[in-house]
Amino acid sequence: MSETVSACVIARDEEERLPECLASLGFCDQVVVVDSGSRDRTRELATAAGAVVVENPWPGFSAQRNVALDHASGDWVLEIDADERVSPELAAEIRAFLAAPSEVTMGAIPMRDVFLGKLLGPSIRYPRYRHRFFRRGAYRHDESRSVHEGLWPDGPVHPFTGELRHLLASSWGEALADARAYARLEAVQRNRPGAAEALTGVLVRPLAKLAYRLFLYGGWRDGARGFVKIALECGADSLATVHRLRHSSGEGTGGFGLESPQLGPVRIVGIARSRRGAARLADWLEEAGREGADVSLVGSEPPAGSTVPHRPLDRLGPGRLVRALDAENQLRPVDALLPAGHRERHALRISPAELRGASPPLSPDSVPQEALAQLQRATRGI
Repeated sequence: MSETVSACVIARDEEERLPECLASLGFCDQVVVVDSGSRDRTRELATAAGAVVVENPWPGFSAQRNVALDHASGDWVLEIDADERVSPELAAEIRAFLAAPSEVTMGAIPMRDVFLGKLLGPSIRYPRYRHRFFRRGAYRHDESRSVHEGLWPDGPVHPFTGELRHLLASSWGEALADARAYARLEAVQRNRPGAAEALTGVLVRPLAKLAYRLFLYGGWRDGARGFVKIALECGADSLATVHRLRHSSGEGTGGFGLESPQLGPVRIVGIARSRRGAARLADWLEEAGREGADVSLVGSEPPAGSTVPHRPLDRLGPGRLVRALDAENQLRPVDALLPAGHRERHALRISPAELRGASPPLSPDSVPQEALAQLQRATRGI
């Protein structure tokens, strides 16, 4: 028997965008809309569409999403905003997933932004996975965060291929307003920076991010709109640091980027540019998987019958490898990489440090059980 899914939406004054969002959720068994004081017809439209409507004063993004979770009744939850649309492909994929037993408790969904009227790809680090689909009761949002209030996977994640379409700014004024609003929210959860961090946050890191995203990640492929989107994100990063200097009370969470914590079993990603290397790594990774590791393989296709999740990569060029590793990190943070040989290790040198894993690369000559034990001690303290 197929399991059920509840869609959870938080909204305010969304009478224009909400109907199309709700129409894309027709495959769901329940829709919950939490309204935070709309002055338009948001609640009436949601009720007419058959949604469970909950009124709750705005407590912040994380807390409001948890209110929606408290009213969901499905086996699984799909979180979606009023400016997002479930594609027909994703709807069919979710229904197929619900019809088959699965041990995972979370799925990651590709997010495709529509910015100034155009679909974006490399400039937004597509597939830009979002952890919006999960087993009800397994996760809750961190209410200490004003932004980046997402959920942190603590085990293997199912990657969907169907998209969520995200309708971003349709005008230059709206784009600038969104960037300013994001900067303010980002600044709230960070403490006041020191002089060195302020210089890095205002100038160095945004410029480095602009260069990486445009050239290494291939953002230039999206043309002028892609450049503008990346530039606005970099500008918002700088502005967030300025806000921290001017207004921070020193009580934020600190750090830059607020990366996902390393939870659950260790995650190992193999890299192979040849079929021979892929076969060798597949055996190693399958053995590590039997010992409890969360594993996957990037590059050449593993042998027939291999159970290791695979992300194909036709060539091991720096840009392609960076984008593939970034996608794997979006699914769940990588603890260590497993390059098949010296060519793969050489290709990693140009990759950003945050994509190389929390620990040094492993060797395929090592014994999986011993390497896994060392990695667990280094990253989990066990």
